[in-house]
Amino acid sequence: MSARKFHTLATHFASLQDPRQERTRKHNLLDIIAITICAVIAGADSWVAVERYGLAKYDWLARFLQLPSGIPSHDTFGRVFAAILPEQFRACFAGWVAEVAACVGLKHIAIDGKTQRGSHDRGKGKAALHLISAWAVENHLILGQEAVDQKSNEITAIPKLLELLDLGGALVTIDAMGCQKEIAEQIVEQDGDYVLAVKENQPTLYTEIERLDAAALAEEYAGASCCCTEEQSHGRHELRACWVLTDLEELGERAKWPGLQSVIVVVRDRTAGEQNSCEKHYYISSRELSAKRFLEVVRGHWGIENSLHWVLDVVFDEDGSRVRKDHGPENLGLLRRMALSMLKAEQSKGSIQVKRLMAGWNNDFLEKVLADFPGN
Repeated sequence: MSARKFHTLATHFASLQDPRQERTRKHNLLDIIAITICAVIAGADSWVAVERYGLAKYDWLARFLQLPSGIPSHDTFGRVFAAILPEQFRACFAGWVAEVAACVGLKHIAIDGKTQRGSHDRGKGKAALHLISAWAVENHLILGQEAVDQKSNEITAIPKLLELLDLGGALVTIDAMGCQKEIAEQIVEQDGDYVLAVKENQPTLYTEIERLDAAALAEEYAGASCCCTEEQSHGRHELRACWVLTDLEELGERAKWPGLQSVIVVVRDRTAGEQNSCEKHYYISSRELSAKRFLEVVRGHWGIENSLHWVLDVVFDEDGSRVRKDHGPENLGLLRRMALSMLKAEQSKGSIQVKRLMAGWNNDFLEKVLADFPGN
């Protein structure tokens, strides 16, 4: 990591308010953030591991950090990140990632939630933290996150997350929880388009779409764009079919959903051994696309489970993390997502797990991970 690359990071996080009293600031805040980002990329999953990484890599880190009092203790890392206000940390990150997004261009943004199961504290009556993330599907880039208040749900967190994003020209996909008129309106007002899953939580809309679909099926989907795909892997056979309905005159709810242009019907038929399942899913969109493209978009949204959530659990051990104090779980959650984005941007062959090991073993490889990230 060169001084120039650290300067890029420092520029975006320089406005972050230091939560410590001035007399206790033995370590620079930006040093603490930089060490932690490098450590998490290189395999650290706890504050103790972050400290050990810093001690092991002191000579390398000293090339571009000030380190006035050496490497902070794990208690210092824990206290600082527990005290940093998440909204400020997210805002700094949003400025950084906006520069990255300008370099790569964004087409499809998936909004989805994940619970950090190990973050609960029964003794203090603290529920596990649930985070909503915005994920650039084609770019494998985290764009932002928002915590769900314990007394609320994703519906209140999604609008706050959307406010952080530049949606111009992007297609935003959200599962059924986010299928709300206000959310659709916000996306359109921010110059984006939406694809929203529709389930029984919107009973009138769902019933009308069922009728629309039944009528189209009776006519064998005449005039509708259609696409079918077939896949065989790991002993499982999966057939997917997609139809796009754009004649929506009979959809009474249409006027209530800003810019609604398409109803998408997706059927998934899976066979694994002797077990078979067939599911039908409905979506609405403010954009009119081919069935092939809509099916790619829907599959891309499903892929957030493998591309983001599965990796966070299996490779970063997010569910096993016992960081619980104050804002620590939320801030560390954002650092994990930052690290994952940077590792995915590095183009060499190998799994994320292997890349983390390589980043810990080899300073040159870590510098490559940091250098390959757009905007650095």
